[in-house]
Amino acid sequence: MKPKPFDGYQSFQYLEPEVDYKPFKLAKQVGRVEPYIYPVAEAQEAEAQRLLEENLIFSVHDHTFVTPDDVSQIFEYNRLGRNWTGYEGLSISGIDVVVENFMDGTAMITSRAGWKWTDVIHDIGVRFSDFAHQEMIFKAETVADLYRAKREGKIALIACLESATPIENELDRVDVLYGLGIRIMGITYSESNGLGSGLREVNDGGLTQFGRQVVRRMNKLGMTIDTSHCGDKTTLDTIEASEKPTFITHVGARALWNTNRLKTDDALKACASKGGVIGIEAAPHTTLTKEYPLHSIESYMAHFEYIANLVGIDHVAFGPDTLFGDHVGLHHAFAAALSIGASRKGVQFEEVPYVKGLENPAEVFPNVTRWLVAHGYKAEDIAKALGLNALRVIKETWAR
Repeated sequence: MKPKPFDGYQSFQYLEPEVDYKPFKLAKQVGRVEPYIYPVAEAQEAEAQRLLEENLIFSVHDHTFVTPDDVSQIFEYNRLGRNWTGYEGLSISGIDVVVENFMDGTAMITSRAGWKWTDVIHDIGVRFSDFAHQEMIFKAETVADLYRAKREGKIALIACLESATPIENELDRVDVLYGLGIRIMGITYSESNGLGSGLREVNDGGLTQFGRQVVRRMNKLGMTIDTSHCGDKTTLDTIEASEKPTFITHVGARALWNTNRLKTDDALKACASKGGVIGIEAAPHTTLTKEYPLHSIESYMAHFEYIANLVGIDHVAFGPDTLFGDHVGLHHAFAAALSIGASRKGVQFEEVPYVKGLENPAEVFPNVTRWLVAHGYKAEDIAKALGLNALRVIKETWAR
């Protein structure tokens, strides 16, 4: 696996620290924790490297930003509206296409509640400005851009919002977001909005009439729909209402770990039945199992195998939901804003400081590929899960 052509660029180096922005000491992108390489035989390592080199590697859900080294500074860091991107880490990740989800509910520039329209636009605009000053990552807006990334050894970044909450009751804001480059959007986050119910709600009223209008508009525009944080009924309603396949970009199987952050078999099968794809989530303390109650690559891949067996290998992908920095510490800081406690209600688990082997975007795909090779998966099936399945959904949902 060849690294991407990283030239040493650091976010906002075209500006002057202390004059144009307040600098923070940021977390290490490489080596923040002890690196972990999933153990495989020499021939298996060679095969894993070949697969990473020859196939499209598509992360259907990640956060490519770098947190402050001192996570307690995250509120000020986000309030100032200038997130750094982990270019160095991404250069060794093997990723060709990454779905970037920005600050989302942690965009607290003007409000502690997050999700404000002006804050979200500010966030994505500042990040796009940074991307425009370097060569390794570029904003992807067409299917051709995804092929270009692999061909040129670069990274195509697909802009995504995890929830449509910022559009409020303004349908045409979906068009505005599309015009700015957003190509994937969630219907709700964990809290309800004008479109439907989030996963933390006790009573899920399903997709609203306005939500149905948004689904139709997204289908017409060519913006892919994601239901990862929707409640159970809203998830099923959205899949049914959409004329095109949908993503569930970052989840696991509730049958293996009974939290409402993960999806029911009915939801997983409904998504697949209409051609959709499910990405497996690796954020700390999500994809656990009774057999593997400590979050690890083994518990993560148990969810992958369960869902692949349930709906077929053509409908699974990887949506790790990782970042550069102390993810567990970040969850503690943002527990209320991100409804983390509500999404794990009723389940006891032992906390880990990080998910070994899946700690950040640089580690995930090399280790996942090693695991798949070591467990005897066929090369053609590995290629599907690493990228071809997600690419198919993009082809079927985007305008061009």
